[in-house]
Amino acid sequence: MNKFKRLEDQLRELTAIPSPSGFEEPMIKYIYEKAKAYGIKAEVDSLGNVITSFGAFSKGPKIMIIAHMDEVGMIVRKISSNGFLRVEKIGGIPEKILLGCKVLVRAEKGNFIEGIVGSKSHHLTAISERYKVIPIEELYIDIGCASSQEVLSLGVNVGSSITYARDFIRNGPIVFSPAIDNRGGCLVLLSLMERLLNKEYSPEIYLVGSVQEEYNLRGVLPAARAINPDFAIAIDVAVSCDTPDLDKTNVKLGGGPVINTYSFHGRGTLGGVVPNPKLLNLFEKASNKADIQVQRNVFYGGLTDASFLQLENKGIPSIEVGFPARYTHTPLESCHLRDIEQLIELLEVFILNLPKNVDLSRI
Repeated sequence: MNKFKRLEDQLRELTAIPSPSGFEEPMIKYIYEKAKAYGIKAEVDSLGNVITSFGAFSKGPKIMIIAHMDEVGMIVRKISSNGFLRVEKIGGIPEKILLGCKVLVRAEKGNFIEGIVGSKSHHLTAISERYKVIPIEELYIDIGCASSQEVLSLGVNVGSSITYARDFIRNGPIVFSPAIDNRGGCLVLLSLMERLLNKEYSPEIYLVGSVQEEYNLRGVLPAARAINPDFAIAIDVAVSCDTPDLDKTNVKLGGGPVINTYSFHGRGTLGGVVPNPKLLNLFEKASNKADIQVQRNVFYGGLTDASFLQLENKGIPSIEVGFPARYTHTPLESCHLRDIEQLIELLEVFILNLPKNVDLSRI
């Protein structure tokens, strides 16, 4: 059997599930049923967060570990008389890569209609337009219909959700797929469920598959209010800067799990995380014990579920951990399976060696 074959199969299965923000039902069902199959207590709150809980209750700290289940996408805002779909973005879809992209439009019965983002024929494109990024309000999707009535007959309507078409490529330990952000994180969550089932440890564990992270980052907040954890860990991708067009950080595929030492959006949203220093220190100790090299990262330009979570209740000490990913929010993101494997191992060692009395005070 090829190394990482099981991880590959699990990630392939997870990334095959289209679930944009606000339309996460397929992923909600998947995570919930996996947890129940493991014999783990699971519930779904009114927003759709899947909350699982297990562990040695009341003996140690209460930990909330989160991975968001949603992905970026689009939504139909208008159906033209000649059968084309006008759209808006759900989350950070980059317009620069959309022309000609293959997409899936979810119909009312849950089936998917294939289509493409239309692109003006090259032969008739003016030279002045050839290097222009077309804004979302000017883009359209073609699903092969000749009228609005034909579109409606397929079960597609205003409000129908759209995702990138599904694909999965593996070359050695490196894979390419849509929605690696954050199905890789969901894979970590599910792996922790399985690994921790018959282990002894002090914390009370809450593993949460969250909703609407790509939409407004606040879908997880009701779960945090209900759980009221002593601290939280957000699992997400970290932007890999090992391609020829990026040199912002030293984060690279195959370099190991990533710990954010700082994150900030910086584009109008005053959100981000400076991790609790004692929590950061505990992770560094765990990495040493596990003999896993971690990559320290300063993430300027993005946010995670922890960005606003940390301000809930009386304040929830938080930290962001993850795995490197290239080409984030595009039709084919990329990651290294060993980074995911080591992130699972790091979190397991962290949990198994966490003391019963954890002091995260700032004095």
